[in-house]
Amino acid sequence: MRYNHLLFDLDGTITDPKIGITKSVQYALNKFGIQEDDLDKLEPFIGPPLKNSFMEIYSFSEDQALQGVEYYREYFRERGMFENELYPGMQSVLKQLQDDGFTLYVATSKPKVFADEILKYFEVDHYFEGVVGSHLDGTLSDKTEIITYILQNRNLVKSEVVMIGDRKHDMIGANNNGIDSIGAEYGYGSDGELLRENCTYYIKKIEDILGIVY
Repeated sequence: MRYNHLLFDLDGTITDPKIGITKSVQYALNKFGIQEDDLDKLEPFIGPPLKNSFMEIYSFSEDQALQGVEYYREYFRERGMFENELYPGMQSVLKQLQDDGFTLYVATSKPKVFADEILKYFEVDHYFEGVVGSHLDGTLSDKTEIITYILQNRNLVKSEVVMIGDRKHDMIGANNNGIDSIGAEYGYGSDGELLRENCTYYIKKIEDILGIVY
């Protein structure tokens, strides 16, 4: 099967955002008097909607979680956004896909305003036909809704679309929309997490994408 349209998650799939995201969470937690010195323990925040993560991981109330997101953004806007790096090999893979006629999109739970800046900063924004992310008020943050939005607004044929991501939310979103998925082991989701959600394919490195879509 040849896919014509590829949807890419951003955090943990296109870029490795660990330092910026975990330091932003660390900053937010400190505002609540919670000190977490081990950034590795904050990796579960990479990928899912932030509000949900504050509620699930630290048992914040919804109001506390919303305030946590605001604190997070204070650091992220100034520094965290750029404490980030493009995965090795990503630029060449994106170029090859675009050159060979694939249409690429970004489907991220990160606010679109930040996603746009990050893609521009790493000079990969021109590879993507469109970028769909959440709104700053937290709406359109669920991956199922994001994928649905792209499919409907771009009038894409589902059998020609595949979602590429590193967390279970990407696989769940793909399954809920009836499209195939590629689970990226090199990111921040465990192999068990991706396989439990029945990803269609499973890859260990960026270049493995090419062997699936060609």
